[in-house]
Amino acid sequence: MGTMTVIEPPALQRDDVVVRGGGFTIEDRDALPADGRRHELLDGVLILSPAPRTRHQDVVVNLAVLLKEALPPELKVVVAPFDVRRGADTAIQPDLVVARRGDVSPEGFTTRPLLAVEVASPSTRWIDLGRKRDLLAEMRCPHYWTVEPHGDDDLPEVTLWHLVDGAFVERAVVRGRESLEVATPVVLTLTPADLLDE
Repeated sequence: MGTMTVIEPPALQRDDVVVRGGGFTIEDRDALPADGRRHELLDGVLILSPAPRTRHQDVVVNLAVLLKEALPPELKVVVAPFDVRRGADTAIQPDLVVARRGDVSPEGFTTRPLLAVEVASPSTRWIDLGRKRDLLAEMRCPHYWTVEPHGDDDLPEVTLWHLVDGAFVERAVVRGRESLEVATPVVLTLTPADLLDE
């Protein structure tokens, strides 16, 4: 296995994330015992994230249903934990992924998804808006959405990013009870407040 040097994430966003750096492979990660955490690899760095909270999961489930109802038959929505892999040392698990059905395999994706979505948690925000977003851009994933479950008035907000010249550019932000007509990669009306079960 790789080395066990602990790398500290930013102090204010640390929570229960464990980051271990240097030389891990997917094979190493898969040999770890199940511990209730999400196990991801970013360029050989092992990231162990805590189980998400209820509001996070409500948003994930409701967004998955919204996407599934809007997708054409050739596309599929997949919910974490499910790998998006690049090489032997990178396997990330976005909260939601939209991909072509033919690109989904039991081991995960080895091709770029069409859309990846991350629902922010205090412990993982620094990863979702940092290296993980950059990695998806490097893989040429054309769309990336980030969801903040506790935005203004304690209602969710969604930021839609679009790949331009190899980097994600903010395309739109929709908050609370606002609605946005999304045309790509799926046609739907997105109202963040509807993603809650409260």
